[in-house]
Amino acid sequence: MNGDTAAQAPTGTDHSAYGGVGLPSPRPPQDGPAGWRERLARFGYTARPTGTLTERLAPPMPDGPRVTPRDVPQSPLLLRLGVSLPQGLWFFLCRWAGWLGPVAVAVFAGLLRFTNLGQPHAIIFDETYYAKDAYALWHGGYEINWPEDANTTIMTPGAAVPYRATPSYVVHPPVGKWIIGLGEQLFGMNPFGWRFAVALLGTLSVLMVARIARRMFRSTLLGCVAGLLLAVDGLHLVLSRAALLDLVVMFWTLAAFGFLLLDRDRTRALLARRLGGVEDARLAQRLGLGWRPYRIAAGVCVGLTCATKWSGLYVAAAFGLLTVLWDVGARRLAGAPRPFVAVLARDVLPAFVSVVVVAVAVYIASWWGWFASSTAPGQGGWGRDWAVGRSTDFPWIPEALRSLWHYHTTVYEFHVGLSDPHTYQSNPWSWLVLGRPVSFFYESPKYGQAGCTAADCAREVLGIGTPLLWWTGIAALAYCLWRWAARRDWRAGALLCGLAAGYLPWFAYQQRTIFLFYAVVFVPFLVLAVTMLIGALIGPAGASRDRRIIGSAAAGLLVLLIVWNFLFFYPLFTGQTIPLEDWRRRMWFNTWI
Repeated sequence: MNGDTAAQAPTGTDHSAYGGVGLPSPRPPQDGPAGWRERLARFGYTARPTGTLTERLAPPMPDGPRVTPRDVPQSPLLLRLGVSLPQGLWFFLCRWAGWLGPVAVAVFAGLLRFTNLGQPHAIIFDETYYAKDAYALWHGGYEINWPEDANTTIMTPGAAVPYRATPSYVVHPPVGKWIIGLGEQLFGMNPFGWRFAVALLGTLSVLMVARIARRMFRSTLLGCVAGLLLAVDGLHLVLSRAALLDLVVMFWTLAAFGFLLLDRDRTRALLARRLGGVEDARLAQRLGLGWRPYRIAAGVCVGLTCATKWSGLYVAAAFGLLTVLWDVGARRLAGAPRPFVAVLARDVLPAFVSVVVVAVAVYIASWWGWFASSTAPGQGGWGRDWAVGRSTDFPWIPEALRSLWHYHTTVYEFHVGLSDPHTYQSNPWSWLVLGRPVSFFYESPKYGQAGCTAADCAREVLGIGTPLLWWTGIAALAYCLWRWAARRDWRAGALLCGLAAGYLPWFAYQQRTIFLFYAVVFVPFLVLAVTMLIGALIGPAGASRDRRIIGSAAAGLLVLLIVWNFLFFYPLFTGQTIPLEDWRRRMWFNTWI
């Protein structure tokens, strides 16, 4: 995310010691003998900030334009290796490390996602719905009924796409399908075409996570770690290489969170400037926070989330509450005697308009193709003609909106009543431990077929997270719960809020047919929680040298093990042909088969 607001805050303290790579800032030493706070510091504990009001409202970023000093010393590690860069080049690298590192990680993620993206050369799992719906939207503005043999025809080289303009009843809003269709317009109606746009969003989400983590933890190093962990998560990779809607939901959810984070930093920096760096109870209670473009952008992203899948409604509720509570915290820190009253009087209504009203407007606008279709029976989108000539107690509501409302009531009834048993359905209680993954594609080549070099082979695309990353995530979530409950750490609370928005609502629909891959929506927040745990392992900058060495070694080993675990399962994430025995070695539990 953009670091412009950091320029209003004092320069950080970690440049000279760490060559411009941000690490947790040291806390001032406590007087007296070592107490429990000092002992806990070696495990990642940090006392509440004790700097100026400006430093507490807007902590400095670790590096960036107008932040990194020109005389930043060269890295001691590079010097010990005999590497000394020209000072101008070193300053450039340190100044732009906050972008260079995350972009490098995103390029790595892109290579994983785009390499052989067209393989398997088949319509896998729910691509049978969304790839064709996307094509129909771009060619007619609404979804259609396809012939029974449409999949075979589409996959036949040189065959014409069997498009016909008869409307079809669908139960998901159109934005995700519009996005999938963009790739089809660019590269054709083929597996690479319908997967391209989703792979692009998956790659960009890695960049966003890296920037978000950097901003939250004020550390470029931890930002890059977060990006790397998301890049090597199996579920995120699989969903980035398939034309399904859930990765699109994840992308807009993450974008909304990132914009709210930018809004938080910008608003706090503005508050600090207007207060002159001094607590003022009267001004903090009454001060208006003005135009907040980042929060409006977050509302647009929330609307796009809802316009991809209705589960975005929970994101809207969670993030709306989150931004209001952040305003309460800012006013309290600035000295407001009644921060809740101040927020209710000055911030709640603008927040509601920015997040909810904007999201509703974006959602309705996303149906423009359906609105533009014909109202003649059978010649427009499904249900487009429902309100035409129908009497109503609300004649002031346009017929198009009444037809859309009727459509949505039927969709809601479908969603709450969906309970068709499925081989790969799973209960949300089992998601974090990866109890029941989803097989998107499977075939059993024999010797000489599809690159098989053994008597029997297996080729599968398995929708499952990188096991070690997810199981570490359980410990990380426990750590975040402790940080939030015991230390009121806003970062832990924010991560838990994002995860709760994407995870907890499914517990209310346990009788419904649901799948593990829905969890991709909260994977970025799981990754951020693991990153926060890794930061605690490394330890604060003020910890002893031995503590930092041991902590850094443990954190590095954990990251390496997660990467190894990803590489071990990589053939199952990408549909590579492997000997059947190698496939069986990767089936750690019977429920994975």
